[in-house]
Amino acid sequence: MKYSEKVAELFAKGYNCSQALFAAFCDLTGMDEDTALRLSSSFGGGMGRMREVCGAVSGMFMVAGMLYGYSDTDPASKKEHYELIQELAERFKEKNHGTIICRELLRGIKTDTKPAPDERNEHYYKVRPCVKFVEDAADILDEMIESRRN
Repeated sequence: MKYSEKVAELFAKGYNCSQALFAAFCDLTGMDEDTALRLSSSFGGGMGRMREVCGAVSGMFMVAGMLYGYSDTDPASKKEHYELIQELAERFKEKNHGTIICRELLRGIKTDTKPAPDERNEHYYKVRPCVKFVEDAADILDEMIESRRN
């Protein structure tokens, strides 16, 4: 199963955008699914439904950190990783209205920042483009991972 299919499946089950993205890559990060879901749970809806950085993007960054992040204090390590993160963000922006900000991605759709999530029903999935965002983020990650293997 392609990662974009797996994230779409997880999102359709009711996981938030960040959870769907981060948990889909557990086979590569080595993290168990429960821990991945808990760790990424705060980032849905643009960070706790505040409509800031898209949860799919946050999940993408967390996967990149698990796979290619640094654990030292060397400025060169930070620079290299931040370059990767900025590249991933740019690739997401190219596919999605030039932004990684949730409220901008959802422009034209009535949203709020109340903590209670919207009901996941047929109308939600018909109107919300979020599944596209998690699929795009998964594809971007998949391409980046594949390019680093070669």
